[in-house]
Amino acid sequence: MDYTLWPGQSYPLGATWDGAGTNFALFSEHATGVDLCLFDAQDHETRIPLVERNHFVWHGYLPDVGPGQRYAYRVYGGFLPTQGHRFNVNKLLIDPYAQAIAGDIIHDEAIYSYPWHTDDEDLGFNDLDSAPYIPKCVVVDQEFDWEGDRLLRTPAHESVIYEIHVKGFTKAHPDIPPALRGTYAGLAHPAAIAYLKSLGITAVELLPIHHIYIHQGHLVDKDLHNYWGYDNINYFAPYSGYSASGIAGEQVKEFKTMVKALHAAGLEVILDVVYNHTGEGNHMGPTLSLRGIDNFSYYRTLEDDPRYYMDFTGCGNSLNVRHPQVLKLITDSLRYWVEEMHVDGFRFDLASALARELYDVNNLSAFFNIIHQDPVLSTVKLIAEPWDIGEGGYQVGNFPLLWSEWNGKYRDTMRDFWIGMESSVGEFAFRFTGSSDLYELSGRKPSASINFITAHDGFTLNDLVSYNEKHNEDNGEENRDGDDHNRSWNCGAEGPTDDPEILALRERQRRNLLVTLMLSQGVPMLLGGDELGRTQGGNNNAYCQDNEISWFDWSLTQGNQDLLEFTKTLIAFHHDNPVFQRRQWFQGRAIHGSGVRDIGWFNPDGLEMTDEQWTHGYIKTLAIFLNGEELGKVNEQGDRIVGDSFFLLLNAHHEPLIFAIPEMLQPWQWQVVIDTTQPQFLMAGTIYQHDDEIELSDRSLLLLRRGESVPPQPPKPQKSAIAPSPKLSN
Repeated sequence: MDYTLWPGQSYPLGATWDGAGTNFALFSEHATGVDLCLFDAQDHETRIPLVERNHFVWHGYLPDVGPGQRYAYRVYGGFLPTQGHRFNVNKLLIDPYAQAIAGDIIHDEAIYSYPWHTDDEDLGFNDLDSAPYIPKCVVVDQEFDWEGDRLLRTPAHESVIYEIHVKGFTKAHPDIPPALRGTYAGLAHPAAIAYLKSLGITAVELLPIHHIYIHQGHLVDKDLHNYWGYDNINYFAPYSGYSASGIAGEQVKEFKTMVKALHAAGLEVILDVVYNHTGEGNHMGPTLSLRGIDNFSYYRTLEDDPRYYMDFTGCGNSLNVRHPQVLKLITDSLRYWVEEMHVDGFRFDLASALARELYDVNNLSAFFNIIHQDPVLSTVKLIAEPWDIGEGGYQVGNFPLLWSEWNGKYRDTMRDFWIGMESSVGEFAFRFTGSSDLYELSGRKPSASINFITAHDGFTLNDLVSYNEKHNEDNGEENRDGDDHNRSWNCGAEGPTDDPEILALRERQRRNLLVTLMLSQGVPMLLGGDELGRTQGGNNNAYCQDNEISWFDWSLTQGNQDLLEFTKTLIAFHHDNPVFQRRQWFQGRAIHGSGVRDIGWFNPDGLEMTDEQWTHGYIKTLAIFLNGEELGKVNEQGDRIVGDSFFLLLNAHHEPLIFAIPEMLQPWQWQVVIDTTQPQFLMAGTIYQHDDEIELSDRSLLLLRRGESVPPQPPKPQKSAIAPSPKLSN
């Protein structure tokens, strides 16, 4: 077919159909030439040189070329790895701005710019044509009837996040048609949405859905796949492997339909995005897109030896966020997902890598400045995974205004508390109350803390209480991969057991951790499947397990059915009680000490905790008073919000303990709402009053709700009181 090429425009980048034709634009600062490659139904290739170049953007317009057209690029330039340039016109390249990609990369020697099995490794030149092994980009028609859909903008303090994988959540769901399982359409199916609504969460956080390099070389030989999806090769195209239609380009409409259905059910959509590296790996990786388009511009290379890459991610490369075009690529992508695809926010994988302008992490880097002033991106949910593997990369608490963070300190503290590892009450208190020590001074609120016990990376909740050690043998790396320090405890036996005492303890520990999560200040995030007792058989790094190890098992034992019902009631309870969703810090000052009106910290004997106890490394019992009448906030009409008050008793000790009601709380009745020794939510359990003794089982908690006032008892001999201690400064 003959094509007429018009000059076109340098903006926008990518392939843009205007109803009459398509404009193609590609940035490459160091290229000497660019061919636009079009493919017909028989996969025949037509190369069209783009002769127009403006501000390093190569562009052209093709009339009569429209949606469904498959295309890619070939880029000319020097193959000079020691100088940071890896151009090779024999390699077909994926458009970084492609809005749809058809199919997967096939692992073959041809996709590498150097020949395999040579002495000079990546310095040799490979002239094999990679086109048969590279998926083609697709021109997309973005026309879609949103029927008035818009971002939900659920307030952060009212949010409950549910982290899931698009495929894993629905792949084995019995009520979803087989053809839709594991797809965007499957997640939009009424059965899936009904479950999410019944659970009570407000947002789904989807593991990466950007188009990925799934059949990576080191996994192919093991018959494994890149299941989690943290090796993107494009930041605009939803992964075609999660599309039910199988028609090139239709994944875009299917994704939009999914978002619209979730929004209609009141559920936000948050994307886990990976802008810190790509699936092209290190200097020995394949040439798929950015490496062949302009390696030196897009990637961070070593200043004294640009043959090699800086690697702050452990994945072989790091994007060069210092370069204006790379910043533009990231922000253009983010705006696209908000404005065109209607997503409600993002969780940024290894976000510290984005802040590195030189070597140090700088939380006022250009990336954050751009986000802060952007009229679109500054208004959506922005969640950082606040670490990378580089020096100084652990940055929990150091991200700027507008950002929330995965609070790794919360996860570690709560695990330590409940499994009996050494940790201070002061540390527990800061995490339980929203981590004011991390976020308050920067002007952020408790909702800056995304609290979680488990996430996709690591043990599931069930495995956290069932295994002392990781069991990653199925990953084919002789159990060397994955974290060795899991802060887990198997409760007396490694893995599956029939011992009723161990099973009862495990179920109690699961409830302890879930209740602690849902009663803590901040935004709770639940790992999808934890409420079902999902297990990965002790695998704490199931990134390559696209099978039953990772997929949800919807066939529930009685114990797991009880856990599901308990979790549903717990989340509803969280929503119904504003004292667990505070927008402000406790008093904005000390979080313990005498005279505190909105929160109090007590020993089992009912006396206030001392500073010595506050810093003691092995206190495993405490009681917390939460005053629902001192929330310090109003609703949208300006009316003061008042809720119930609660008394929380925690015993992480291995023996039962007796708790006393503090004198200041004795004027009221206290009714048990939650007892984690019980598989069901009580809501109306035993009532305690005055100086009743409360027996708390080993490794359990009780939550009591304040009830009616009761007449005072006759005076009794006074106990010797511990003098009030200085308040803990934030």
